[in-house]
Amino acid sequence: MSSTRLKRHATVVDNMAAARGIDLQEIALRGDLSPADISDLVIRCSGCTQTTHCEQWLAEQVGTVSATPHYCRNAHDFDELAARSG
Repeated sequence: MSSTRLKRHATVVDNMAAARGIDLQEIALRGDLSPADISDLVIRCSGCTQTTHCEQWLAEQVGTVSATPHYCRNAHDFDELAARSG
């Protein structure tokens, strides 16, 4: 997998987390999320075929959203992280 593709999906994961009101860096600094956990989120995202739709969806969001798109491979993880963050 190319580094460009991984960077794209890392950005999508970070932006999706932000849209859900999740600060991945803060959670990682608290020790509630390991670098391996974040890598797993990115790898799962990189297997998605809806990346362009996801990027468009993210661009349309204003403020914090309560859910990810139905096709998000990390939806369950984001739900758990949001519950722990809030």
